[in-house]
Amino acid sequence: MENNVKLYLVMALRKPTFDAGVIEPHRAFLDALRAQGRLHLTGGFGDGSGGAYVLCNVDDLAQARAIVATDPLVLQDCSDLTVHEWNTR
Repeated sequence: MENNVKLYLVMALRKPTFDAGVIEPHRAFLDALRAQGRLHLTGGFGDGSGGAYVLCNVDDLAQARAIVATDPLVLQDCSDLTVHEWNTR
């Protein structure tokens, strides 16, 4: 990725009420983002507490937040997701 490309880091931390049934819908959501060219990187944390993904080809922070609001992790209230514009170097 070029340094002038805007990236958005999405941090997902599981809630105590996390339901493992949301994992497959979440993966399908990420696969759809990848197919649209909007997913740069994704992965889970080694301790099982959650994970993160990086959005690309998104206009601005508001659009990134709108995309994240449709993540099954949010829709099923299983994880707390935060979105940050990420300045990489």
